Amino acid sequence: MANLRVGYIGVGLMGHGAAKNILRKGWPLTILAHRNRAPVDDLVARGATEAATAADLAAASDVIFLCLPGTAEVAATIEAMRPALRPGTIIADKSTGDPAATRRLGALLATIGVGLIDAPIGRSPKEAEEGRLSTLLGGDPAHIATIRPIVEAYADTIIEAGPLGMALTVKIVNNFISFTNAFVIAETFATASKLGVPFAPLIAMIEAGGSNSTMFQWIKPWITDGDDSRGRGRIAAGAGVLEAYRAAAHAGGAPTALADTVSTILADLLAAGHGELSIPHLPGILAEMAGAGFRKLDAIG
Repeated sequence: MANLRVGYIGVGLMGHGAAKNILRKGWPLTILAHRNRAPVDDLVARGATEAATAADLAAASDVIFLCLPGTAEVAATIEAMRPALRPGTIIADKSTGDPAATRRLGALLATIGVGLIDAPIGRSPKEAEEGRLSTLLGGDPAHIATIRPIVEAYADTIIEAGPLGMALTVKIVNNFISFTNAFVIAETFATASKLGVPFAPLIAMIEAGGSNSTMFQWIKPWITDGDDSRGRGRIAAGAGVLEAYRAAAHAGGAPTALADTVSTILADLLAAGHGELSIPHLPGILAEMAGAGFRKLDAIG
């Protein structure tokens, strides 16, 4: 098990920390550069090997992690690797993509003896660097058992969700809860600002009762001190969250009334040019739009 060679494609904001911890736990690691050289150079300095192409990485790896934007990028990368993939190779897709497309890719890879696991991740780059991400795993139980010791290098919460595609489905539904909660928190503080409600007792009341949440704890430091380090994801990325949720819900005949409302609000924020700000800025954006801004809106650094 410890001799498995690991490949990692997508060592960006979330991928760098996960790859670093895989390397730190002693797994031989091969990586592939994309646009930003800084995380690649850091991992190479720590002992990783840089591959020239996706096919070269596949040839050098027994287990391959993909941390890419979505289904289209995953499919293109798998196609680029396909000539070098060997029977017994396992690919773990950490992106938040389309469950149906993932199942189709899994069926295609199975014809050449390659396993596919959907392994979407949660939390933030901070937890990635600390080796404390959360993850869901979907796929063949034997494949999951093979990669789980590697996953434990970067995740302290591992949830086995069922067959291929189910991890993504769970993640999509959970993402909707988190992102919509951010808008609820934002509107709450925009309204409080407009009404002249002092934030300190409001925050104390939230934290003392059922309104508290992990999302609130990520946003609160920005409200109080302008610190967005606990939730650095771009607001614009929420469009993909909502699109994935609404598509899955529509396919299953489920209601989307709240998702539709948040999508409309988000479209207004993106049209106003706020998409590159991070999620903790949402209360300030809505407050500013209501004429009750309380903190300067700074772009992600």
